[in-house]
Amino acid sequence: MTYFSACRQYTLKRIEEVGSADILVGIPSYNNERTITHVIQMVTHGLDRYYRDRKNVILIADGGSTDDTREVAKEFQIKPWQEKIVSIYRGPAGKGTALRSVFEAAEKLDVKACAVVDADLRSITSDWVFNLINPVLQKRFDFVAPVYLRHKYDATITNNIVYFMIRALYGKRIRQPIGGDFAFSRNVAKYYTEQEVWESDVARYGIDIWMTTSAITRGFRICQANLGVKIHDAKDPVQHLGPMFRQVMWVLLSLMEEFETEWKAVRGSKAVPLFGDGKEEEPEPVQVDVTEMIDRFKIGFEQFHGVWKDMFTPEIYESIELLAGLDASHFTFPAETWARILYELAATFHAWPRNRFKSVELASPLYYARTASFVLETADMTSAEAENTIEKTAAVFEKEKDYLLKIWAEKTAAGEKS
Repeated sequence: MTYFSACRQYTLKRIEEVGSADILVGIPSYNNERTITHVIQMVTHGLDRYYRDRKNVILIADGGSTDDTREVAKEFQIKPWQEKIVSIYRGPAGKGTALRSVFEAAEKLDVKACAVVDADLRSITSDWVFNLINPVLQKRFDFVAPVYLRHKYDATITNNIVYFMIRALYGKRIRQPIGGDFAFSRNVAKYYTEQEVWESDVARYGIDIWMTTSAITRGFRICQANLGVKIHDAKDPVQHLGPMFRQVMWVLLSLMEEFETEWKAVRGSKAVPLFGDGKEEEPEPVQVDVTEMIDRFKIGFEQFHGVWKDMFTPEIYESIELLAGLDASHFTFPAETWARILYELAATFHAWPRNRFKSVELASPLYYARTASFVLETADMTSAEAENTIEKTAAVFEKEKDYLLKIWAEKTAAGEKS
């Protein structure tokens, strides 16, 4: 079924009643009754503190929560002269449709700036509102990505994959390309609503990375906002991030197909402006089970080594085979090998006409291995010190981009002959 709008009729009527606004803050939600009150409270306080002279709207875009998220949101009293809309979005389940409804509302209300914050945040403050919105209102940026101070083992997919790939592919040092909290101009909202992605897997599984990539490749003015510590419902890399790896990689590699011309022309990377001051403090710790991650990799090797032999070059397969023979005390996964594995995976994905998702699924044990190696390498480091290790690896991915272009061409030519 095709949905021409993510906003239900009653939501459109409320938007019509409001008429227009200067600022819209969207809060996508699903079963967040424990945290939604705090998030709304910080948003309404921030709007009142910094933008009292503006017309402000808060939109809760709910996915049909089965708890009391919507009821709690409706009952919470926001500051006077602000508007609140609590809606259930319409369309495929997931954050993508929630954001589509926010983009549509931003366009219909003709806002000057819009921000989106996650509903599970426990560390959001009223300052987040200013730090996200001010670059759009005062400095005329179109897209504002977040920068957080996070524990070294939080956001392992960002820290071991997405940051490296986005930076090397598109040449922008956006530290949190899938951060979840961001801001944008009405022009960007209009661009997003006009794209034909809303019934696709991109919207279901990778809306954040699509938004960031689109903002880069379409030439919008991009900056970052320092939001300080992020505390939310963190995911255990072992239990939850296998499926997330498959979803994010699928979208990342699909976008490489769409924007092939753009990323092939890029060499090196440039810093992206950063606004706001963050406090230096150690974030809330995230516990990880290194033994379990290594075990999952080794089981994956036993099951898939035959396919990996076909997927990867002999040199890379030999490195994987060597890694499978190491115990935890010697388990080291070099950054160069990891970069080449992801680049070869991208080239294989591009060259395979069918079963593309299978290539991503088969690679997920390698993600566990790389994460385990990162945890072991940074075990005695603070999160700030671990950040230096991440930056060094990002430089490796840039250095290895010529290898990506080479293997991409080779596998494309081989695919055309078969």
